[in-house]
Amino acid sequence: MNYRHAFHAGNHADVLKHVVLLAVCDALTAKPAPLFALDTHAGRGLYALDGNSAQRTGEAEGGIGRLLAEAPKHPAINRYLAAVRACRAEHGHASYPGSPWLLAHALREDDRIAACELLPEEAAQLKANFDRDPRVAIHARDGYAAMKALLPPKFGQVRLNRGLVLIDPPYEAQLEEFDHIIGAVREALTRWPQATYAVWYPIKRRRALQPFLRRAATVPAKSSLLVELMIHPDDSPLRMNGSGMLLFNPPWQLDQSLQSVLPRLQTALGETGASSRLEWLKQAA
Repeated sequence: MNYRHAFHAGNHADVLKHVVLLAVCDALTAKPAPLFALDTHAGRGLYALDGNSAQRTGEAEGGIGRLLAEAPKHPAINRYLAAVRACRAEHGHASYPGSPWLLAHALREDDRIAACELLPEEAAQLKANFDRDPRVAIHARDGYAAMKALLPPKFGQVRLNRGLVLIDPPYEAQLEEFDHIIGAVREALTRWPQATYAVWYPIKRRRALQPFLRRAATVPAKSSLLVELMIHPDDSPLRMNGSGMLLFNPPWQLDQSLQSVLPRLQTALGETGASSRLEWLKQAA
């Protein structure tokens, strides 16, 4: 599987990922201390849904397009749609915000963001999109290597103890990618144990994820929370039937704010046989 952001911008997986991402950001910014956010596989950070890549798949119509048309009432969905509308007010009616844009939108003036992208063309566009925001540092490098180099974050003599690492790779080799993720999160937790680590993953057949989730449950985080949305029945290995977010050290009470939004997203975006789940792999004592 090769999940390039530009081809899938605004689809059902982006909706889930970005609803959860904004909920995490809002929970973290509820406390006054400054934050650091690292986006390990940032893409270009901003997309045009009327461009060739997005139009080729048409996936946004069943994601953000459907959600904007139906606008189910829920605070987390309202928050997400408000961010999309803010992006469009600034960049045009067909624009869609990637995760770096949403981080910059949700975080504060004294917070800091690092966005990594390995593909040269994407990295150049990412840099162009954020060249006027002094909070955002762009790194044309491998995101897993950046986790080793940039964590724990320190700016001058100030070390930021709180923050977020978003890991959203293209899954060109899915099983190997899971190995990279588990290893990277394990290692990062030894150096920055207070942070929230958010891992996005695609789902074809859920049962194929079981080895990954068993390993994830052994990662030495204080807690780990699973959030999944399936828009198709879980019976086809030939398409992406859904996606999930695995959150290590999620903010306090995040599960409560997400519990009620998943059925709304399932109803708005799913077909017959759609499902969702929110489950603790490990819960803090």
